[in-house]
Amino acid sequence: MENTNNNSMSDLFDKSKMSNEDIGKPVLEFRDIVKKYDGKNALDHLTLTVNKGDIYGFVGENGAGKSTAMRVLAGLIEVNSGEFLINGVSSTDPRIIEERKKMGAIIEQPALFHGFTAYDNLKMNLILSGQKPDPERIKSILERVGLKDLYNSKKKAGNFSLGMRQRLGIAMAFVNNVDILILDEPINGLDPTGIVEIRNLILDLHKMGATIFISSHILTELSLIATRYGFISHGKIVKELSTEELHNITEKKTILKTTNNNLAQEILRGESIKVELVGDTLEIAGEFELSKAVSLLSKEGIDVADFKTINGSIEDYYMHIINGGNDNGQLN
Repeated sequence: MENTNNNSMSDLFDKSKMSNEDIGKPVLEFRDIVKKYDGKNALDHLTLTVNKGDIYGFVGENGAGKSTAMRVLAGLIEVNSGEFLINGVSSTDPRIIEERKKMGAIIEQPALFHGFTAYDNLKMNLILSGQKPDPERIKSILERVGLKDLYNSKKKAGNFSLGMRQRLGIAMAFVNNVDILILDEPINGLDPTGIVEIRNLILDLHKMGATIFISSHILTELSLIATRYGFISHGKIVKELSTEELHNITEKKTILKTTNNNLAQEILRGESIKVELVGDTLEIAGEFELSKAVSLLSKEGIDVADFKTINGSIEDYYMHIINGGNDNGQLN
């Protein structure tokens, strides 16, 4: 049956607007997935969950298993054992074919017709999926992904810049009314302008209701958009955490040791400084003026015996975890 929906790009997400009941519901799940190549585990009992409304940052070094996991979801490869679910439907259920149609995926490189224009790429994608290629709908989608100037252009996709191809790939994914987007290293190889453009596009699509599963090894950039993270190493998830949890771990901290920690804590809190007593030291989170704090404490007869500053980052924490570091919510 043909889909004759003539809605604009923003309307494509009406069916996926999230109620309070929707938020947090699993939409993508891996359950104990094993995938072997030449007898070695590319995915080693992989288990993770992407919830409705997530921008789930899938973090791992090259060869960690990110692309393999995404190819499993897209149906490009079979697993040796375990199952995955899309919107609660198991990969062992014949209905999984229909659930896959609710996903758009760009894995490694956008699957484009390089000899076609942007318009013809979207038109062909609609035809192949059994839908009517409505010109206004195509125009709206191109505008949404920042390619409106290509609506009447004769320029072929093979001559597009990498950033333009990534945008067109995202348009190809969303032209089929999907509400889940899988992006494998979408900013890899882009220049700074292209990175910012793709970042803003992802944030726009998320605001419109899309759930996004995105892999990247450019962790600082990923930290600007992700709402949850899964760290993968050697085919296994070694840590899942929220943006808030990661921020608390990687936030700049100053460690003070004073001659009267209890009184020092009270004085600093009176100045609205976030400070906690941890063992025999004071831990201060975020930016603050150390010289001002030292002066305040000195007036009360408290000396600072020692201090150090810890500048955490997502890269530091990832390396800490995959190298077997403690998982107590701290960077040492």
